[in-house]
Amino acid sequence: MESVDERLVRRLGGSLPEPASADADVDPELLLRYLDAQLQARHLDLALRWLQSRKEGFYTIGSSGHESNAAVALALRPTDPALLHYRSGGFYAARAGQVPGSTPISDVLHSAAASTLDPISGGRHKVFGNRALNIVPQTSTIASHLPRAMGMAFAFGRGAGTTYPADAVVVSSFGDASLNHSTAAGALNAVGYSVHQGLPMPLLLVCEDNGIGISTRSPRGWVRQVLSSLPGIRYAHADGTDPVRLLAVAAGAARLVRETRTPAVLHLGTVRFMGHAGSDAELAYRSRSEIVADYDRDPILATAAALAHRGILGPAETLERYEAARTLVMDEARLLVGRVARLDSAAAVTAPLTARRRAEVSAAAVRAAASGREAVFGGKPGETRGPLTLAQAINAALHDALLAFPNAQVFGEDVARKGGVYGVTRGLRKAFGAGRVFDTLLDEQSILGLALGGALAGTLPIPEIQYLAYLHNAEDQLRGEAGSLTFFSDGQYANGMVVRIAGLAYQKGFGGHFHNDNSVAVLRDIPGLAFAVASHPATAPALLRQCLALAQAEGRVCVFLEPIALYHTRDLHTDGDSGWLAPYEAPDAWTERPWGEVRTLGDGASLALVTFGNGVPMSLRVAADLAHDGADARVVDLQWLAPLPTASLLAALEGVSRVLVVDETRHSGGVSEAVVAALVDGGFAGRIARVTSVDSYVPLGPAADRVLLGEADILRAARELLG
Repeated sequence: MESVDERLVRRLGGSLPEPASADADVDPELLLRYLDAQLQARHLDLALRWLQSRKEGFYTIGSSGHESNAAVALALRPTDPALLHYRSGGFYAARAGQVPGSTPISDVLHSAAASTLDPISGGRHKVFGNRALNIVPQTSTIASHLPRAMGMAFAFGRGAGTTYPADAVVVSSFGDASLNHSTAAGALNAVGYSVHQGLPMPLLLVCEDNGIGISTRSPRGWVRQVLSSLPGIRYAHADGTDPVRLLAVAAGAARLVRETRTPAVLHLGTVRFMGHAGSDAELAYRSRSEIVADYDRDPILATAAALAHRGILGPAETLERYEAARTLVMDEARLLVGRVARLDSAAAVTAPLTARRRAEVSAAAVRAAASGREAVFGGKPGETRGPLTLAQAINAALHDALLAFPNAQVFGEDVARKGGVYGVTRGLRKAFGAGRVFDTLLDEQSILGLALGGALAGTLPIPEIQYLAYLHNAEDQLRGEAGSLTFFSDGQYANGMVVRIAGLAYQKGFGGHFHNDNSVAVLRDIPGLAFAVASHPATAPALLRQCLALAQAEGRVCVFLEPIALYHTRDLHTDGDSGWLAPYEAPDAWTERPWGEVRTLGDGASLALVTFGNGVPMSLRVAADLAHDGADARVVDLQWLAPLPTASLLAALEGVSRVLVVDETRHSGGVSEAVVAALVDGGFAGRIARVTSVDSYVPLGPAADRVLLGEADILRAARELLG
């Protein structure tokens, strides 16, 4: 069986098929630019397989058969941000052709070779991305980048940020198989939901439909039925075998989105050549005749036919152009053999995750709020209201944060009109307006997508996830999208945000495991993420400000976990002692709570209780009980769970020979496992024990007390450790 390359060369040397749009008008120069982008993409696919055969290339998922996506790039401006499908070689070549000085051939070759000269990832992954071309790198294979694209278009529609032109359009492409993924369905639903409310949404979606996902066929007619019935989204169809019509349809769709600020989807018919990837044995699931029949639908052949019919370029001239492109690409590919510089250490690989701008962060963390505090607080700033609860302190800190960071936005389910389920965001909408504090649809994936896109547009997102258990519906938006962007762009792109999550257990008389979730393992396992847990109203505002500063100054993805059971707690040891209240610091007295510092309560030498969240007040009460035994204990509040503040923790344990890790999360996969390992790795020489909740979901009612860590458990474990 002929290869796709051999077949195309033979057809270009003979008769060409009749073009689909034989008589339609087209700009000859535009059609030639379209062809050149297609040729470049095709030969780059062939070169990547050649590099792999010489052990210099590591990626062979190609764009062959999808080169018609070049028409989308030609319909847009290079200032329109693009979040692309992994078969977007034609788009990349066409977009680069719009920007003088671009080097698309070198870019793609170095990217596939894991070269440090890859202009976007610096050798970390093969992605279509380039800051100069406004192509945001996406590693998604399941359309998980669509919530970000939706969020970015939402931000553009609200006039947020100044990073892009006022009439910019967001374009995002994806495959027909990934259309069925829940992430795609959620994003498309959020787009329609926004349009239904009359909100601008300048988003051009491109579904590249080759009819097959690896080896699984898309049911005939299914993709068209889904895409053409999406509420609020205009539908257009074009095929790569009709380049003249495709160029016109793509231009019309782009113009519609730009001028009306409403979304559209281009259903682009493509084929897939050379299998899913280099290791894919396509004959295992497709017949020879089916594969050969697709060769007649080659988009390059269709473009050649359109050029020949119009007398712009004959078949022989097109073949000559095809071979010239091969020479150009292969000459560059040969230069790489034996000469590729690659990341050579763990430090080099992780540099985008570990890079710090401490001076900037420190300055931002203690920056005073802008003028106008009296009005914003309704004449009662936090520091004038007496001791506050945790919920009140966080509320005051959010008021000051929205003053201090004019680009900050607070959004989520019930955060605006209602002021949050627990009143934590009460008054923010009235003080700052619906443009900065707004309610969203009930979908955590879309809430995080709004944050991801908004951050790229120039805002400082403060999304709220109403309950920790709800995060698990959307955690890949943090792990696969938010957390990875800086890494895969070598620090050129960032999506700084502070995700507020109400969570952890010990709510009384409410809700079962959906409202008492104690699982934070997924948050501790995201490289580069800053994860803080509030415990006391005296320290929570400073922790929140530090997270905001990290997000603003470093583009850091931060999670700020707020223990629900402590929101309205007032007392510590006895009823009426007000031991869990604290005054609020005015901006001129703000203190910094640096990322990676613990808080030590007491200086007892007999035992250290290392804990966080709800464990802090429980441990303080246990320390008081131990004092009656004649033992003096100190309590260490970790404050930061990712990365663990190991150095600060070891310093806080100076003079202590026994440590009990008090962990309200589960025995398996909980925080204490990591804390114990960190102490051992850090050389702590004393005795270590841990006490945790049981490996269980949290049940409803009194049964919760059977599986959650209690003060009696902590006291018993402490006495055993003390002997």
